[in-house]
Amino acid sequence: MNPGYVLSIKDLVVKVRFDGEGPKTGELVVVQNGFDTKLLVDHLETGGVAFCLNIRTDRRIQKGMEVHCSGRGIEIPLGDKTIGRIFDALGDPLDGQPAIEGELQYKDILKLPARTTNFSVTKPEILETGIKVIDFFTPFVKGRKIGIIGGAGVGKTVLTMELINNIATTGGGLSFFAGIGERIREGHELYDTLRENDLLKNTVMFFGQMNENPIQRALIGISAVALAEDFRDSKGKDILFFADNIYRFIQAKNEVATILDQVPNEGGYEPTIFSDIKVLQDRLSSNEKGSITSVQTIYVPADDLSDPAVQMIQHELDSILVLSRKVAEQGIRPAVDLSKSSSSLLTPEVVGERHYVLSVQVQALLQKYESLKGIIAIIGENELSAADRTDFAKAKKLIANFTQNMHVMEKHNGIKGDFFTRDQTLQSIEEIIA
Repeated sequence: MNPGYVLSIKDLVVKVRFDGEGPKTGELVVVQNGFDTKLLVDHLETGGVAFCLNIRTDRRIQKGMEVHCSGRGIEIPLGDKTIGRIFDALGDPLDGQPAIEGELQYKDILKLPARTTNFSVTKPEILETGIKVIDFFTPFVKGRKIGIIGGAGVGKTVLTMELINNIATTGGGLSFFAGIGERIREGHELYDTLRENDLLKNTVMFFGQMNENPIQRALIGISAVALAEDFRDSKGKDILFFADNIYRFIQAKNEVATILDQVPNEGGYEPTIFSDIKVLQDRLSSNEKGSITSVQTIYVPADDLSDPAVQMIQHELDSILVLSRKVAEQGIRPAVDLSKSSSSLLTPEVVGERHYVLSVQVQALLQKYESLKGIIAIIGENELSAADRTDFAKAKKLIANFTQNMHVMEKHNGIKGDFFTRDQTLQSIEEIIA
């Protein structure tokens, strides 16, 4: 295959011209600059021009340098040796430990797995999280997707860390964590928490934090999913997949689209926003070999739930837990807006008759509470009928009942964390309603 040469450089975009047969989309090409700088081919244009992305932000590239095709894409190591480690988007370790050695198999992160047909879903299996508000309003069902939605600083990461802690402690299979564009401090805290509780032996972590360039932030979730797929398909594992934050994936893709001079879509997002979300979410699926159960935090820009990216992600989820700044300001933790949280899994077939009937009663009380709040602000609580006063008091007790101390916050506030079984949660609600 004939080598190419660097045609132009614009920030992280490097145009390379190939005479004759060139690389394929998604392939890595290597710049002959003495450092073997790798570029990812984003797309091809007529005239043998490849638009390549400078994954590592390597500035040692000059116009006219020779470029060779590698014939391979971004490949990450597979197998049990990856458990307990932290990787970047290219599968290189970030934990200060030596690179994985020995006879290893690798997988191209952009290569989609074979589609499964005739996969019959067995009886839904509920996984207890120990967090009242999740177990009651958005039941954690094996092989399904939960979204934790909220603006900045309302507790999305804390809730995710608590879920990892609780589920891993109860021995719930293999956990994956993808840190997409979030703070480095949060990544360190999560790693320390898992190490202190001896949970790293069941966890694989991928980090593309906010200090990385948008190319790595856009790839990190895909790399994590690719390895999770292999554990599911090759080893028949049930995976718990945590992504923090899935909106940052869209944000990173948007930045990449901007440097590629692509015309934006609705809301100023990249033109491929819908397919980007759909492809990633479709890979977080289950088949007859194993399952991937995912928890995804979703940052809401300016607390606007109608944002097109947030709406698109929501459509792919089975359950949505909305965190609210107004609730957080009242000192309620986790700061869940009970009236906006919803789940398509809250049915008698999934959660049972007892849980379903209680959920209907609770939602009715909470809706009445919201309507009565406006009336009370004008005429006062004493002017309500006896029945309305009783329902209002029950709703207030229910809201307080869903407040809970987190294990992962113990070292910050000195308050011991709580864990409630689903039966304890249902019983506490029955006592309030009765």
